[in-house]
Amino acid sequence: MTEPRFHALPGGTRIAFRHTAGTGPTLVFLPGYMSDMAGGKATAVFDWAAAQGRACLLLDYSGCGQSDGDFADGTLSRWRDEVLALIAAHVDGPVVLIGSSMGGWLMLLVGLALGERLAGLVGIAAAPDFTAWGFSDEQQSELLAGETVLEENAYGPQPTPTFPGFWADGQANLLLDTEIALACPVRLLHGQRDPDVPWELSLRLAEQLHSDDVQVTLIKDGDHRLSRDGDIALLLRVIAELP
Repeated sequence: MTEPRFHALPGGTRIAFRHTAGTGPTLVFLPGYMSDMAGGKATAVFDWAAAQGRACLLLDYSGCGQSDGDFADGTLSRWRDEVLALIAAHVDGPVVLIGSSMGGWLMLLVGLALGERLAGLVGIAAAPDFTAWGFSDEQQSELLAGETVLEENAYGPQPTPTFPGFWADGQANLLLDTEIALACPVRLLHGQRDPDVPWELSLRLAEQLHSDDVQVTLIKDGDHRLSRDGDIALLLRVIAELP
């Protein structure tokens, strides 16, 4: 892995990123909620791309990893705009977006903004619209009232916070109730033992996408992270076989 570089946004916030040059389309990995570019899947994609001579971009959203900012200020819209800014500044030509969990929602929003530059999507336990289906009525009432919701975190010692600003922005960016106007090839991977994002959501997403070139791969014993050696090998095969 190369050392991170930093891209300064107009307001001065520095976004950490790693970029390797190569042939396109450029692979852009979008981590999940409270994740960063040091994760196993992101690292595997970057290392594979470098070995194959493929262009690849990793980044930390503001408030995450090595980027500036406060995580409490993060929203899908803000992180979408950061991704678009880095693509505009550091990527030439077409782009394949790879989104993990929340990153799978973000890849749809970024893809809609990219227009003809979007060459493909790869979702890993993609979680679009999780502000709508991922919280109880009581939790949604708390968020609507401006309260932060804390939930047990199966992946770390600290509880997972959802801030009212993030939730409200998510509710303004719901996608699954209408056709999603993306026509590129799409590959969706989902574990059927995912305790966080129901695997049926990938089937619903496949139905809502305008593209006819959509394939859903279910991993019967797969969990949410899909970060085992076999899961990562599958991910890399899927990326390599995209048309």
